[in-house]
Amino acid sequence: MLTKSHIRTEINEFIKLAIPLAGAQVAQAAVGFVDTIMMGQLGQESLAAGGLASTSFQFVLNTASGVVMAVSPLVASAQGSGNKTQIEQIVRQGVWLCLILGIPMMLVLGHLNYLMLHLGQTASTVKLADGYLNFVLWGILPGLGFAMLRGYVSALSQANIILPLVILGTLVNVAGNYILGYGNFGFPPMELAGLGLASAIGLWTMFLGLLIYTRVHPQLKKYQFWQNLHQLKPKILRHLAGIGVAIAVTIAVEYGLFTAVTFLMGALGVEVLAAHQTVYQTMILIFMVPLGMSYAVTVRVGFWLGQKNIVGARRAGYVGVTVAGSFMILTAIVLLTYPQQIIGIYLDIDDPVNAELFKLAMPMLFISALSQFLDGVQRVAMGALYGLQDTQVPMLLSILSFWGIGLTSGYILGFPLGFGGVGLWAGQSIGVAIAGMIFLWRFHRLTFKLRTRL
Repeated sequence: MLTKSHIRTEINEFIKLAIPLAGAQVAQAAVGFVDTIMMGQLGQESLAAGGLASTSFQFVLNTASGVVMAVSPLVASAQGSGNKTQIEQIVRQGVWLCLILGIPMMLVLGHLNYLMLHLGQTASTVKLADGYLNFVLWGILPGLGFAMLRGYVSALSQANIILPLVILGTLVNVAGNYILGYGNFGFPPMELAGLGLASAIGLWTMFLGLLIYTRVHPQLKKYQFWQNLHQLKPKILRHLAGIGVAIAVTIAVEYGLFTAVTFLMGALGVEVLAAHQTVYQTMILIFMVPLGMSYAVTVRVGFWLGQKNIVGARRAGYVGVTVAGSFMILTAIVLLTYPQQIIGIYLDIDDPVNAELFKLAMPMLFISALSQFLDGVQRVAMGALYGLQDTQVPMLLSILSFWGIGLTSGYILGFPLGFGGVGLWAGQSIGVAIAGMIFLWRFHRLTFKLRTRL
């Protein structure tokens, strides 16, 4: 029975974990947010090309990070059952996963320019985007390492360090943008290439800081995962990969929807792509809060699962979904109330040159604001399913929702029906809404079945 005291305790535990994780996600997304603002200072073409490159990099990094995210629910479950040796072995194999994934992903980013050309992007846009990608690709390995270690320390309820480290990495990135991108303090102006290099340096800063933290923190250093690091444990590695690949495919499907929409925006012209980029970066920044909450709910559900307490796991999932949904309703209200001020962050809306771009961005912002609630719900509900170590079915449901429905309806609305960028945004919002309802329904059904069985 869910008493008020149990719910209150779960809310407190969830918020205690969610605040540093959500804050860290917002701060990390601020890298792309700041990059977009600074790209805008370089001109509309740089904004369009840089936005395309940044979106592509985030897609590759977030997809690969999904595999190593399997560390979090497994460590949380091992923590719930009090198995120290298992925790060490899981993290050790997580390090191997980062290395196995990192190098191929770097090669993909290094040759992404060929794909961009085949997808209808202009030669000048691809050339500018390639300059950014050739430097930011060096941030893949530290980005993966940071994602894996973040899941590890979060599962052990030691996530407070995450936010300060991400803020530090963001500050390093901003300083690097100013020095390398614009050419200050005697450095030559590298423009988009400099912004890519600064982002990579910021990722290395965060990873090394978190690695050092795990070696010196009193409660973390007892888990000596760095010892016998050369030893591969195929069984654990396969288990991690089995859960992680499904998570990665789900992330790829979700982010792939937004990335595909970005490419389709580019096919509609530079102005449409630039308008989309202003709205997309705003949505990504806001979305980081429920994303951080989803990591917290994965840990909380996984902890109760390790104790075989399905009532606690169900309570943790519903608390996370409710808090996230409430937050997203508030953000939607803000977006609908102050749309001009939000778009004005990226563009000088009083400049006649940007009049058409502003006109294109406004309806996109309205549609995205209306889909905020279900976007937050679907992400946190998905995190609750990960806590139950349920990843295969959500992966298939994501493909159906995001691509089968979201991208298809967006393409139909945007091109054959002639609604352009607004139609693309409407379509992807439909896919997100359907995913939210399906994931919440599945969590309800699974916890009911597990409770009955146990």
